[in-house]
Amino acid sequence: MTNDTQDQTQATGSCCSGPAGSSGGCADTGALTTVYTVTGMTCGHCEGAVAEEVSALPGVSSVNAEAATGRVTVTSAAPLDEEAVRAAVDEAGYELTGRA
Repeated sequence: MTNDTQDQTQATGSCCSGPAGSSGGCADTGALTTVYTVTGMTCGHCEGAVAEEVSALPGVSSVNAEAATGRVTVTSAAPLDEEAVRAAVDEAGYELTGRA
């Protein structure tokens, strides 16, 4: 690691944390990670249904839904339209209540 890279990492956190106030994401890939809160999920089947619908949105590369916390972590190539995410979660039978 060069001194310039080391200084940048110390100033902003890890290479994937982004600058303060950013939406997250990894600088190497340009991917963004957004965490949403979804109500109604109670089991693995619920997690799978939400993940399947949200994964179908353009630009989404991964989805991790956790019924225990109600959090759905979405990695995408660009910022997603929250209404599109809301519609996908609704299609799965659950309710998006906002960003975590």
